[in-house]
Amino acid sequence: MNRRTTNRLPLYRLLWCRIRYYQQLHEISDEALANALGVHTRTLREYDKSAENVTFGKLDSFLYINGLSLNDLLNS
Repeated sequence: MNRRTTNRLPLYRLLWCRIRYYQQLHEISDEALANALGVHTRTLREYDKSAENVTFGKLDSFLYINGLSLNDLLNS
C-alpha cells in the first residue's frame, strides 16, 4: 500500500486546524491571529487553503504569545 494514497490529515493541516479552532474558542480576531503569526490577514486565508507554509517559527510565536504548549494546542 502506498503511503501517499492513504487518507490521512497532514501534520501542517492538523496544526492549522487546531490554531483556527483555538482562535474560535477564545474569540481571537483574524488581526490578532495574524499579528501573533507575523503575517497579514490575507495570508490566513491562504493558509486555510493550504497550510504548508506555516513554519515552526510561526507556530512557536503563536504558542508563546498565547501561553500554550504544543500539547495544549493539540489537546484543546
